[in-house]
Amino acid sequence: MGRKIRDIMTGVPVTVGPQMTVAEVARRMRDEDIGAVLVAEEGRLRGLVTDRDLVVRVLAEGGAQDRTVADACSEELVSVGPDDEVEDAVRLVREHAVRRLPVVEGDRPVGIVSLGDLAIERDPGSALGQISSAEPNQ
Repeated sequence: MGRKIRDIMTGVPVTVGPQMTVAEVARRMRDEDIGAVLVAEEGRLRGLVTDRDLVVRVLAEGGAQDRTVADACSEELVSVGPDDEVEDAVRLVREHAVRRLPVVEGDRPVGIVSLGDLAIERDPGSALGQISSAEPNQ
């Protein structure tokens, strides 16, 4: 039996509400040193927004003053459960060309697994595995 998602995921994901402004979300990403947050409403997963989404879907379109994270997030998500196999996540990342998968129990977010997490698990000696496991520069 292979390893489970719960063994490699980042638990306690950063979540924001859909009405939070993109400026607030960007500051939260900066302060937490992360590139993605999950969008949740009443505890239920509603979307995922990345730093790239903020740039491409909001800033490039002309400003962010009154825009909310709902304007920038991806709502059609591919997700995994904490008891799914790591191999299932690898397959989904390949099939859907995504870099992050929310981890949900029912419809409630419990974690996130990234391409880097999968690289560390599957091929720690690879360039991506080494970069992903390195301590961040301050």
